[in-house]
Amino acid sequence: MKIAVTYENGEVFQHFGKTEQFKLYTVEDGRVVSTLVISAGGQGHGALAEKLAEERIDILICGGIGEHARQALATAGITVIAGAEGKADEAVGDYLDGILIESDNRCDPHQEAAACEGQEAGCQGCAGGQCTVNGKNAGKKCTVHYKGTFNDGTVFDSSYDRGQPLEFVCGAGMMIRGFDAAVADMDPGQTVNVHLMPEDAYGMPNPAAIMRFPFTDLPGSEELNVDERVVLADEFGRQFPVRVTAKDETTITLDANHEMAGKELNFLIELVAVE
Repeated sequence: MKIAVTYENGEVFQHFGKTEQFKLYTVEDGRVVSTLVISAGGQGHGALAEKLAEERIDILICGGIGEHARQALATAGITVIAGAEGKADEAVGDYLDGILIESDNRCDPHQEAAACEGQEAGCQGCAGGQCTVNGKNAGKKCTVHYKGTFNDGTVFDSSYDRGQPLEFVCGAGMMIRGFDAAVADMDPGQTVNVHLMPEDAYGMPNPAAIMRFPFTDLPGSEELNVDERVVLADEFGRQFPVRVTAKDETTITLDANHEMAGKELNFLIELVAVE
């Protein structure tokens, strides 16, 4: 297995689309056997995803990352572990120990956050490698409770249900863009309701992430049902989740887009504290 970490001066660099280096870790039998620091060779999610695919990376550990970048990496079969910070070596150690994990594709704003990386339409201002939003809370540690619902009222995520508020740095690219922007101007104790279009949440579906295969290429796929979710592995053993969207007598269609792509989302947000 090969792990890549967005890298700068020993630390996990916090913005995938702006990283200038990756530190690569080769892992055998659950332990690191070699490391190598390489140049990213460019900027922007497309070029970086291509670079990691060339290096046959299985896992990417990073700070903030945009949804388009996630989609590009998913298409390349690379699993993303976002929201990491601190020493790169320690982050990899935590991942191998099972401490540093990514969510299971449910919409959890602090784990499936889309970072504004300057390449996405509607970017609210990225400069000097840092993605920011305008507001008095930008750059500050914020603690919130929230409840997320679809337009029909269905609850898809709630910190209230978990009994644990969420902490994040406002404007650091740790949150989906609309959530981040809403908190930027709130006062402690204030509660707001926001409605987010896909462009401010998980983006629109990427046609390139929809794949069609004959059953002969995926033995056992003829037994899958439409809407069933499975994990595939490419020729290098890299895993990525997909959803079955269609079947006919000889082929199956799979979608690697984030399950929230294209959806309008609603959040009730309570700002508990600002530091």
